[in-house]
Amino acid sequence: MGKKICLLEDDEGIREIIEMILTDEQYEVYGFSNVKDFMAFEDKGSQDLYLLDVRLPDGNGLAVCDNLKNNEATKSIPIMMMSAHAGLNEMRRDCKAEDFIAKPFDIFDLLKKVDRQLSKGN
Repeated sequence: MGKKICLLEDDEGIREIIEMILTDEQYEVYGFSNVKDFMAFEDKGSQDLYLLDVRLPDGNGLAVCDNLKNNEATKSIPIMMMSAHAGLNEMRRDCKAEDFIAKPFDIFDLLKKVDRQLSKGN
């Protein structure tokens, strides 16, 4: 498999589609439906990208982003936020994510943004 992507998305349908598309692109995807399970994941430091939803059943993706960016092991790993409710300005104000995609999104736009973030490290 290729680069590793951690996906935090509570909507099962959206999560499954994103996982399928990214896996087809040869990415190794770890999907989580809530903050609790995501935070319990012990391999966060070896990921190449985080793809985080903002509104989650047990927390907020912006707080997760802040936590990752303030952790020595994960602070340099790019984060892409997704939301149907928040906008780019809110993302820039409330977290230090490298990119943002509004829901609903075009799959090709998502892949282009993911590829762009992952190619920055090479």
